Amino acid sequence: MTSPKPHNTAMTNSKLWGGRFSEATDKLVEEFNASVSFDQRLAAYDIRGSIAHAGMLAAQGIITVDEAEAIQQGLEGILEDVLAGNFEWRVDREDVHMNVEAVLRERIGSVAGKLHTARSRNDQVATDFRLFVFDAALELASSLRELRGVFIAQAEQYLDAEVILPGYTHLQVAQPILLSHWFLAYAEMLERDESRFRDAAERMDECPLGAGALAGTPWPIDRFQTARALGFSRPTRNSLDSVGSRDFALEFLSACSIAMAHLSRLSEELVLYSTFEFGFLTLPDAFTTGSSIMPQKKNPDVSELTRGKAGRVFGDLVALLTVVKGTPLAYNKDLQEDKEPVFDAYDTLRVVLRLHTEMMPRATWNADRMLAAAQRGYSTATDLADLLARSGVPFREAHEVVGTLVGKCVREGRQLWDLTSEELAGAHPNLANVTPDQLTVQASVASRTVYGGTAPSAVRELLGRAKRRLELL
Repeated sequence: MTSPKPHNTAMTNSKLWGGRFSEATDKLVEEFNASVSFDQRLAAYDIRGSIAHAGMLAAQGIITVDEAEAIQQGLEGILEDVLAGNFEWRVDREDVHMNVEAVLRERIGSVAGKLHTARSRNDQVATDFRLFVFDAALELASSLRELRGVFIAQAEQYLDAEVILPGYTHLQVAQPILLSHWFLAYAEMLERDESRFRDAAERMDECPLGAGALAGTPWPIDRFQTARALGFSRPTRNSLDSVGSRDFALEFLSACSIAMAHLSRLSEELVLYSTFEFGFLTLPDAFTTGSSIMPQKKNPDVSELTRGKAGRVFGDLVALLTVVKGTPLAYNKDLQEDKEPVFDAYDTLRVVLRLHTEMMPRATWNADRMLAAAQRGYSTATDLADLLARSGVPFREAHEVVGTLVGKCVREGRQLWDLTSEELAGAHPNLANVTPDQLTVQASVASRTVYGGTAPSAVRELLGRAKRRLELL
């Protein structure tokens, strides 16, 4: 009978953390546990963090300057390979951190093991991820600003011509507005979206590195130096919170979701307005598609996909909320599920913003069709009620009088400005002097001079303010 071989943990488990284990990791567990398939996207941030950490360790006398330089040179070589697409990512090394560290050890020897002094993968990944989300937030803020500029430019383009669009409530014609007013409404939404990302970036401007696994470290490190080296304003204040919280990612996903909700609302209008029935808008051919069977079709796929992908981004937010809601302090493996929702939301919103920035200036608006729609929908009925109220009649009474006149016009296929002076006076004596020109959509728009209103003078004022805010930064 053959004698059993002596127990050798190095042979049974070759992981960097394998000293405590007597069995190799099950293959399926290894695949299930690994995150390198997606967190390799953090490689550049991981290497930046490691270089900053090594420099701090040397400055504190924890490792030598020569050791820090060897580590830095090795990491820079790895980064070159990563950026060139020549780095081999291995599932058996689990994640981006251990892949980089293992290759660093292959290239510079055992000194690579000193890099992990006074840190944990917990504070390492929290730092990498925060760096990514910080950059992503500022990038999306800039993209939102660019799209906002497109809407402001469109508002200015159509203001001089005073192009009129029917405004809707409940998708029923309500009151006429300037098309420029419509553009500026979305510019306002985009401005708030941008501010949410910038606010979120300011709150996440803290460096977790040095928090260790959860309790800090007994090593005499300088967390402020590391934070500065990585471009953070300050280190995080609590080691448990540093490694166990992902609210910065939740806030990012919330900002993504709200922005996508706004873009979905826009898309819904673009889909409607580009239909034959509305005919307000012609989308550029380059941003539409055709049908495989119906030759006449021109489908607004960009808008429809944007509308659909909004739900996907909302799902990313809900997914991460669900992950973190039951995790006790501090780090739990559940938090490995934080990255894919963020990556997905970022990728989705980034391309949607790019598409709309390029598509919107090339869309063609049909002023005649919009004006005709505004004129057909009795959109100046409120103006008639206001005229009556200004003569001293209580508005609720004026509302009922005008509602009766609208019903009469509907039954007879007429417009309010078709009513004779006798018919108006018959509805109420105070309407006897109302003239048809007071009931046109142009007169309605021009009358709404209140701050934030749709009158050309009000829109021009707010356009100027919007342009000035766009120039600030």
